[in-house]
Amino acid sequence: MAANEEKQKRPLADDPIVSLAEVLEENELLENEACAVLGGSDSDKCSYSEGYVKRQALYACNTCTPKGGQPAGICLACSYKCHEGHELFELYTKRNFRCDCGNSKFSDLQCKFFSEKEKTNCTNKYNDNFFGLYCTCKRPYPDPEDETPDEMIQCVVCEDWFHGRHLGAVLPDNVEYQEMACQSCMKRCSFLWTYATHWSVNKATDADNSGPLPKMEDDNVDVCTVQENGDSQNQKPKGRALKTEATGSKPSEPSTSCKAEKSEAANGDEASCSVAEDAAKNAGCKLQQLKKKGSIQRECATYWPRNWRNRLCTCPSCMNLYKELEISFLLDEFDTVLAYENKGKSDEETDSERCDPLMTALSNMNRIQQVELIYEYNDLKSELKDYLKRFADEGKVVTSEDIQQFFEELQSKKRRRVDGMQYFCS
Repeated sequence: MAANEEKQKRPLADDPIVSLAEVLEENELLENEACAVLGGSDSDKCSYSEGYVKRQALYACNTCTPKGGQPAGICLACSYKCHEGHELFELYTKRNFRCDCGNSKFSDLQCKFFSEKEKTNCTNKYNDNFFGLYCTCKRPYPDPEDETPDEMIQCVVCEDWFHGRHLGAVLPDNVEYQEMACQSCMKRCSFLWTYATHWSVNKATDADNSGPLPKMEDDNVDVCTVQENGDSQNQKPKGRALKTEATGSKPSEPSTSCKAEKSEAANGDEASCSVAEDAAKNAGCKLQQLKKKGSIQRECATYWPRNWRNRLCTCPSCMNLYKELEISFLLDEFDTVLAYENKGKSDEETDSERCDPLMTALSNMNRIQQVELIYEYNDLKSELKDYLKRFADEGKVVTSEDIQQFFEELQSKKRRRVDGMQYFCS
């Protein structure tokens, strides 16, 4: 009997044991992630009155708008207030979206924040995510039938989510990247391949697209390819993958300016004026300048480093191109998920400071009570921190008995301090 009791008290060998340091680290990570996704959105007020919000956390309600009907998205506040207990799909964040809750897409539901809304939000954009399906494989996430561990990555253009193994490009190792553009969006916005040739950080995985995207030299169109062993070698472009501005020219041939001089000698003033006009037109276009150094296209997604958007050309021709492709948001530094997350973290820190429970309590006390409370609070904070630090340093598990013992010792110290006080009457 005693042996059984002793066995029950000991933790099982198969039970996972975690240290306090690991618990605190994981808790902080979860809090930061929640603040990043939700901190930039208002959980108490429907965002409908703000119009098409630049970026916000969104949800889709499978209870109200199941597959087969019209797709609809709801804001964070409506997911809590209007769709409590419903089956929701978390969509992370979407750009330029207006809350649909209670409009014509919801036949039996009225928004509790705004009873009257426009029938539809015509500028909203939808995809299969609003029915809980993601990637080119059109599967749910998490997928109960998929046992392959994989990472889901959101496309910066279409904002769909993709399995890493379905992007045709390996997630860069030891390289810090900020955003990803999927294969379909790279095909639709093919001009991005010119930038990708020089800036992207990814490697292709398809048999026909093996190896890293070559990086062009600044002064010529020779390709500097990084090999698998980390060494680099200069090689000339092969096949028709590399597209240069000067058709039929070799990488070692003279630049366009040199050709202009030859053309002027051969054809006179007319050829010279033509070359000068083309040069003037492309002089201020970063895209055309990069094209002259070389461009390569592949059937895969691309990974982009931090601040790559700031380097995009903003000449009138390129601005019209962005507008035609409906991707002008790429030039907005506040459109990025990173900017949204940083705003959420900043707002959360401000709210925490503003709603500090200690400060709220102090505001309702007289000066003597304030001093006493501050003393007790700092005493508790200091002693608890020192007590838990021993467990963290030694990698030990904190049990409920340990916490109970701490407060018993703290209470005992408080009694001794009170009993030892001397009172004087004047």
